[in-house]
Amino acid sequence: MDALPELPGQLPVQPPGQLPGLGPHSGEFLHEFLLAAARKSPDRPAVVESAGAGETTVTSYRELSDQTRSFAEEIHGLGLDIGDRVILESDTTAASIALFLACSSLDLTFVPVSPDTPDERLLAIAETTEAALHIRAAEKPREGIPHNVGTACFRWGGIAVDRRPAPRVRRRREKAVTDPAYIIFTSGTTGRPKGVVMSHRAVTAFYRGMLAHRIATPEDRVASTSPLQFDFSLLNIGLALGSGAALVPVPQALVRWPRRFLGVLRDTGATQVNGVPSIWRQALRREPERLAALERLRGVLFCGEDFPLPELRRLRELLPDIRIVNCYGATESMACSFEEVPDPLPEGTERLSIGFAHPGAEMLLIDTEGNIVDDPHVTGEIVLRSPALFSGYWADPEATDAALIPDPLNPCSGQRVLRTGDLAHKGEGGEMYFCGRKDSQVQIRGNRVELPEIEGRLLDHPDVTAAAVLLLGSAEPNGAEPALTAFVVPAPQSPAPPDAAALRTHCATALPAYMVPQDIHLLDALPTTPNGKTDRPALAAAVREAAGPGR
Repeated sequence: MDALPELPGQLPVQPPGQLPGLGPHSGEFLHEFLLAAARKSPDRPAVVESAGAGETTVTSYRELSDQTRSFAEEIHGLGLDIGDRVILESDTTAASIALFLACSSLDLTFVPVSPDTPDERLLAIAETTEAALHIRAAEKPREGIPHNVGTACFRWGGIAVDRRPAPRVRRRREKAVTDPAYIIFTSGTTGRPKGVVMSHRAVTAFYRGMLAHRIATPEDRVASTSPLQFDFSLLNIGLALGSGAALVPVPQALVRWPRRFLGVLRDTGATQVNGVPSIWRQALRREPERLAALERLRGVLFCGEDFPLPELRRLRELLPDIRIVNCYGATESMACSFEEVPDPLPEGTERLSIGFAHPGAEMLLIDTEGNIVDDPHVTGEIVLRSPALFSGYWADPEATDAALIPDPLNPCSGQRVLRTGDLAHKGEGGEMYFCGRKDSQVQIRGNRVELPEIEGRLLDHPDVTAAAVLLLGSAEPNGAEPALTAFVVPAPQSPAPPDAAALRTHCATALPAYMVPQDIHLLDALPTTPNGKTDRPALAAAVREAAGPGR
């Protein structure tokens, strides 16, 4: 068996696990970066998990490093080659973190998927990536995994192999930091998922830029509310372990229930909570006293959507000394900016700044012709220059070329930048203000409308917990003109759900008439993509199906 690389916190192995050409610990591989604290403070907590009401399980950096090496030894015996893809089906746990770090140490590309991923989608990912191994946290195997793909289940302590991968020839000898560390699959506009490929070097470059903001310290416990297959989860893991802090994975089933969610934060001693703004909505409305009692909580980082300003101000009222950071970015760069929200928030604030890109990266604006936008208050599309850009979309060169374009400042250099599809304008100091997606801006009778603004107004209603707005063909029998259609989820504790007329009236008191949704549908929940975002194509398809043939 070939020698395994040395991992932080381990005694040297023979022969020494030095990575050729990089020195023993270059810090540019994902596992090296995230386990660096195992050398400096091996007995400090690395992962703190809620095992039940009032109970926690603590994994130290030494234990995490030991388990990583143990997993690596077991996987190494399966004969996989450098660069082979390993599908990891699990929630975020200490064991799943050790497993993907083991993949990193072997230079295997891990592909995280949710245990809730439908069979058809998982099989499509396995086929697209030509996966060598599917390893899951669940004991029961998935149906239909191709026979050439190895299957196994894992838990803390070991891996049980159901079927070994098909034999392969090992053609690679040298590991490279430019190799893919992971592939995150996002929803694609073509109807099939897009695989975002991130190299070790890109990920660690991003982590270094993020840590320059000193968001966490070794004393922190960073609560992550995102599923493992969502890139925000990997951001949280990098923030926690890269800072020498402890990660607190919050089970997805508990995030939606405010009392249980706050109970996990209390029991684990969380000092920092990261997630989309909507995780706070029900706690702010239903459990403000319990939220205010989280005396150890000192920081909140949010990403993925706008934080409604009334809710943000309410959060500050309940936790007056809290530091709030607005994180902006895309899966193709994990994220790119971290801007502290002013305290107090100035009166009259309508939009939060996303600031400037993290150290080592830069955001620019271009117009529809690709020209640089320099003037403040002029909207353009954000392009990102960064060492942390993705390598490309897996098996999709056309989509890759559309997203990675020549540097508009130096098009002859061969350097490429990321065309984000996000709109923004500059402030007087050059800072950026996010204005929505290019595809979220629609025209209503000649007026430009940002759909998130309407969604925000619906969310201001006390009996609404989620909302999405689309521009669709009118539901009226004789209406061919596109119309705004809203999908609303009533708050579960509401004594009586609001009706469509009441919601339209609520919108009309703050929005012009052309921005008031004509059609409003009440739903038990909004459909979501595997990455946790609202599945807007599914909503549109449901309306078309209900309208019948020809619509």
